[in-house]
Amino acid sequence: METARMRLRRFTEADADDLAALHGDPEVMRYIDDPEPRSVITQEILPEILQEYGQLPNGMGRFVAEERESGVFLGWVSLRPASSVGLTGGTELGYRLRHAVWGHGYATEGARALVRRGFTELNLDRVVATTMTVNAGSRRVLEKTGLSLVRTFFVEWPEYLEGAEHGDVEYELTRETWSAQTVPGDRDR
Repeated sequence: METARMRLRRFTEADADDLAALHGDPEVMRYIDDPEPRSVITQEILPEILQEYGQLPNGMGRFVAEERESGVFLGWVSLRPASSVGLTGGTELGYRLRHAVWGHGYATEGARALVRRGFTELNLDRVVATTMTVNAGSRRVLEKTGLSLVRTFFVEWPEYLEGAEHGDVEYELTRETWSAQTVPGDRDR
């Protein structure tokens, strides 16, 4: 799948180094968890991503986001059955990009492409996402993608993350709302 500036493709074993660097960056992981060591990436995370391609409907899963022109690894975007703490039902939108490319619109571009795919090709009814309340950057991406704040909720996490006392937020977008806010020609791009 391609967007104006990116190519979204399935992960392969060859992506282990890029994925390990992404998940090992403390700034990237700041609102998620502790940075993950390379061994966890190669023995657990990447095999799980690859296995999901055979378990999920075609067009779902986690996808490498890379620059179309250069092929440079930007991070990943995902569309998967909702599984994050606090979400009940729907299909979950996710993204994780290298710190060096934050603020350039890549997360929004990739998220919009997957939402469009979800509603036009996968016949989804509802796309959901969650992030920490204090994660202003991620919240902006969700809002620019068309998702709306549903609620703030509080979870007792096993290990404290800075800002957890402010809770987490749930966002959603239904196919009906997406169709109403999308110009017909934009649905085809």
